[in-house]
Amino acid sequence: MELRHLRYFKTVAEEEHITRAAEKLNMQQPPLSLQIKALEQELGVQLFRRLPRGVDLTEAGKSFYSDTKRLLDDLDRAVSKTQRIERGEQGSVTIGFTSSVIFHPSTKLSIQNFRENNNGIELNLVEDGSAELVHDIAEQKLDAAFIRTNISHIDNIKTYKLADEEIMLAMPVGHPLLVFDTISATQLGEHPLILYRRSAGPGIYDSVISALNKSDSSPNIIQEAPRVGAALNLVATGMGISFVPASLCSAHSEDIRYRPIDIDPPLTASILLACRKNENSVSVRSFITSARKTFE
Repeated sequence: MELRHLRYFKTVAEEEHITRAAEKLNMQQPPLSLQIKALEQELGVQLFRRLPRGVDLTEAGKSFYSDTKRLLDDLDRAVSKTQRIERGEQGSVTIGFTSSVIFHPSTKLSIQNFRENNNGIELNLVEDGSAELVHDIAEQKLDAAFIRTNISHIDNIKTYKLADEEIMLAMPVGHPLLVFDTISATQLGEHPLILYRRSAGPGIYDSVISALNKSDSSPNIIQEAPRVGAALNLVATGMGISFVPASLCSAHSEDIRYRPIDIDPPLTASILLACRKNENSVSVRSFITSARKTFE
């Protein structure tokens, strides 16, 4: 029994007439009649009663039609779903992000735009450190990720630079440096400094340490926090000061004040999009293209 035999049977059952069914199937009536008879012989049952003007399903034929219709409908849906996935109209995409990148307005807009324009695609989000996110992309656990550190030395990983944003100094309310509109690197040496752990944010950590060393300022690091949010919580308690990308300057607005840093070269934090070099998924490629356009 071939799939076409089931389609022949279904069409005859719905048309209740072999000649009309043959016309719908773009074939001659005699070959269709022979195919139906061959199907009945293979099943060992009579599917149709022949009437003066058409055909009618037997009880066995009605049961077979119900199951055949369900089978063919499921097959048609499977084919349609497969084709939509191939066109990038359906499926799922899993995107990672670091805790500091998600605050950037273009990151949030990238996610929002993709969701609004791709209703058939399930978008999943995962937060982690840059190194962990890139590792998961390489292991096929993630499709792409917004990160801060350029980790492109891993095989099959590619990064797109989306933006650079200014790094600001975060200080608790009442801190003595708040009398200045801009803070120089030389003013930071004696003040307790809170940084994210390098393993969690090597991009920002390395940029800060490098800039302070070049300005002959010795950082007084008293605490390393696991994430930027934790660092800001510690700043809010008055424990020390910290460095954050400008997009986070709305956080803890009651307890923290932010100032630009006068340092040469300017202290910045990159936003990059990491993905696989040879990405086959149309949906993932569509997200990458959409995100890059959003940051332009």
